[in-house]
Amino acid sequence: MRLTGGNYIAGLVSSEGKSTFTSINPLNASKLPTDFHEATIEEVHKAAIKAHEAFAIYSKKSGNKKADFLDAIADEILNLGDALIERCCAETGLPAGRITGERGRTMGQLKMFATVLREGSWVDARIDHAIPDREPLPKVDMRSMQKPLGAVGVFGASNFPLAFSVAGGDTASALASGCTIVVKGHPSHPGTCEMIAIAINKAIETCNMPKGVFSLVQGQSVEVGMAIVNHPLIKAIGFTGSFKGGKAIFDAANKRPEPIPVYAEMGSTNPVFILPNALKQNGNDIAQGLTNSVTLGVGQFCTSPGLVFLQNSEILSGFKYTVSQHFEQVEANTMLNSGIKKAFDKGIDFLNSKREVNLLAKGKVNNEGYKGTSYIFETSAKNFIKENYLEEEIFGPSTISITADSKEELLASAHKLKGHLTATLFATEEDLENYTDLIQILEQKVGRLIINNYPTGVEVCHSMVHGGPFPSTSNSRSTSVGTGAITRFTRPFCYQNFPNHLLPNELKNENPLHIFRIIDGEITK
Repeated sequence: MRLTGGNYIAGLVSSEGKSTFTSINPLNASKLPTDFHEATIEEVHKAAIKAHEAFAIYSKKSGNKKADFLDAIADEILNLGDALIERCCAETGLPAGRITGERGRTMGQLKMFATVLREGSWVDARIDHAIPDREPLPKVDMRSMQKPLGAVGVFGASNFPLAFSVAGGDTASALASGCTIVVKGHPSHPGTCEMIAIAINKAIETCNMPKGVFSLVQGQSVEVGMAIVNHPLIKAIGFTGSFKGGKAIFDAANKRPEPIPVYAEMGSTNPVFILPNALKQNGNDIAQGLTNSVTLGVGQFCTSPGLVFLQNSEILSGFKYTVSQHFEQVEANTMLNSGIKKAFDKGIDFLNSKREVNLLAKGKVNNEGYKGTSYIFETSAKNFIKENYLEEEIFGPSTISITADSKEELLASAHKLKGHLTATLFATEEDLENYTDLIQILEQKVGRLIINNYPTGVEVCHSMVHGGPFPSTSNSRSTSVGTGAITRFTRPFCYQNFPNHLLPNELKNENPLHIFRIIDGEITK
C-alpha cells in the first residue's frame, strides 16, 4: 500500500504543512519510508468544521446504521492484511504476534459496540407519564435519554498502535455514541495511523456516511494537539498517554471559554500487595508471575505493576532472592521509541541515585537500538510513606519492592497511595478475612481491584473498568475500555410534554426499538 504522508480531512488527503517528519524503526533506529506532513492549524480547523457539519447528519443515524459502520471499519482493517502488520511492527518494534492479536482486539471492540447499538438499551431511556389530575399540582410527561455531545478529539497512544489509536477504544465508543471525531495520530507510528485512516474512509464510502465523520491529523508538535483541544467546535477529548501530556490537555480544556470534558488516562503504578499467607504458600509462583507481569511488553503497559508491598517475615528474603533470579534472566527488549527509552533510563538513574532505595536485581543488558533492561528495586514502607517520588510511574520494565514492618505500616502505605488504575491482592482466604480493612482502603484508590491475578490483562468486555481516581485519569467516573465508555461522549437530555410523533424512537410510547426502558420507575420492554 502506498502511503501519502498527508492528513485526511473529511476523506481528502491534505498536505499543506511544509514541516515533515518520519517514523523510526526502534529495532535499529533507522528511518522508515515516507515523509509525513505536520498538520497546520488551518487543517485542524477544517477538520473540526467538517466534523461539526457531519454531526448534524451522523448523530441522527439509527443504531443499526451506526452499527453497520463500526462493523465495516473492522472489516476494512482486516482487509489491510499483512501490510498493516508489517508497517506496525516496523514502527513500534513489537512482534507480529502481538500486533496480530491487537488487531483482533481492535476489531473486537468495534464489533462489540456494534452489538450494543443494535440492542439499543444503552441510551438509558426513562419515561414518566403525565398525571394531569394529580393534587395539588398536575404532573407533566417527562422523558429522557443519552444524546451525543458533538465533535470529539481523540489522541492516539504510543503503546497500543491499534487498540488505543486511530480506530481504538476512544474512536469506537465516540462513533457508537453518535459523535464525529478528529483524531490526532501518534507520531511514533504515522504510517500505521494513515493505513487505519484509509480503512475508515473506505467504510465511510461503503456505508454512505458523511465524510466529515472522521478526520486524521498528524504531527510531532504540541501545537497540533492543542489546536484540537482549543477548537470551539470540539466538545470532548479522549486521551491515553503520560501524566504530563494528559494534564496539559485537561488544563487547556478547562481554560476554554466553554470548558469541555477530558477523559485522559495518564499513567499508574498499579500497586500489588502480597499478603503473608499467600507469600508462604505460593511465593515461588508469585515470584515468577510477578516478573512476567512487570516485564510483559517491556513494561510498556499502563497496568504494569510498579509497586509491590510485602510484610517483613522470615521467608521474605527467600522470596526476594527468587524474584531476583527471575529478573536476572530477563532479556533486554526493544522499547517503543527513543523518547520512552530516554525517559525510562532517566527514571532508573534517579532511583539509583537515592540512598534509601537499593537495586535488588536487573535483567540482561543489550545496547542495540532502544532496548530496555528490566529492574527491581527495594525500599522500606517507612520511606514510601515519607517520599512522594516512589509512587511516580517509570514507564518501562521496572518495579519497587516495599517492605512493611507490620500490618499497620502496610495499611498506612495503602492510605498514602494516590489514584491508580488497578491494585492487586495475592491472598489466601485467611488473608482476606484478616485484611478486609485493606480492601476497603484500596476501593477508594483504584478503578479495578484484583485478587490472585495480575493486572496486565485488560479484558475487553461490558463490565471492565479501565480508569481510576486522579492522577491515573482525569475523570474517575467512567472507563476507557468496555461498553461503559460510550457515555463519556454523551449527555442526558429531557423531553417535556412532547407529542409522541416528535419523540425519538427510543422514547415513543410503542417502543419500536424494543429496548429496555424505565417507565414510571419500572425497568421494562
